[in-house]
Amino acid sequence: MFGINSIALNSVLAVIITVVVCFIISTLLPGIERKYIHARIQQRIGPPVTSPGIMAPIKFLFKENIKPSSPVPGLYKALPIICFIVVLCILIALTPYAYAIPALASLVAIVGLLKVEEICYVLMGSLSKSIMSVRMPFPDRVKGAAHLNTTLSFIEDISARRSLRMITYGSFPLYLALFAPVTQARSIFLQDIVLHQQIHGPFLFTVSGGIAAIVFFIGYMIVLNEYPFSIIKAKCDVIEGPYMEYAAKYRSIVFITRGFLMLTLGVLFSVLFIGIPPTIFSPTILINIAVVLVFVLMMGIFSAFTPVFTNRQLLPTILGATLLGILSIVLGLL
Repeated sequence: MFGINSIALNSVLAVIITVVVCFIISTLLPGIERKYIHARIQQRIGPPVTSPGIMAPIKFLFKENIKPSSPVPGLYKALPIICFIVVLCILIALTPYAYAIPALASLVAIVGLLKVEEICYVLMGSLSKSIMSVRMPFPDRVKGAAHLNTTLSFIEDISARRSLRMITYGSFPLYLALFAPVTQARSIFLQDIVLHQQIHGPFLFTVSGGIAAIVFFIGYMIVLNEYPFSIIKAKCDVIEGPYMEYAAKYRSIVFITRGFLMLTLGVLFSVLFIGIPPTIFSPTILINIAVVLVFVLMMGIFSAFTPVFTNRQLLPTILGATLLGILSIVLGLL
């Protein structure tokens, strides 16, 4: 009995330390992207590495909070926290110690958690009605006014509709890429996918895996709302989109969650395509970190040279990536 309790305690401790180390690394990723990629491409010095992921969240913690113009302010404020918890659960599910809980350590659970994170953007936009985004000029709503029944237009509403559109078809490439390794392992459980690759080699080095890796990267950028797929928060028309009214500690959580999601998606790739789960007690965690940095590097280069896609460019790109994802699955089944 004592031995079982000791093993369980060691597993919990390993998960906690792994998550803490990964979280610390994630706070540096936005700074690495901005200083060593964007700034170098733009031939400028750039901000300190700690600025976007560490100093900015700390700064916002000491800012004065605002009361959002929302019909459900409590839920609106809770959404960034929910997003962070979702990303945390995904990272925990990827650790080998979570494989004892099949309901958590499966692709169905991973996809479900990612969908929750996406739905939060729709709710953020739907629940925010900031005065900055009311259509100008402001209609006169006093009694007897000529425009009494004029419908107000909010930037957040536009962003919410775009988020819903991205949920409907924009995330297809990522989910197809996630299920491509299943065609080799013949299982949706992470433990089986990892074990199969440890025996037969990384899925990445197969034809199906190579195609799926390209599709995964496109989906990676879509889920992170990064250029050119940042349509839900394009500064040219919707400014900050669903994040418009987040200030103080809530804005801080938004900054932290972005870096954490960048790391978690990179770790997810290393688990599904290389067969290496993250654990602090194994030197292979360096491979997880290397994969994360490679994804940050590629995303930074790609986003620096591309404008925001409109529907005219977005739909063909997503359709092409979706077809590639289907091709990778078909090749994996052959």
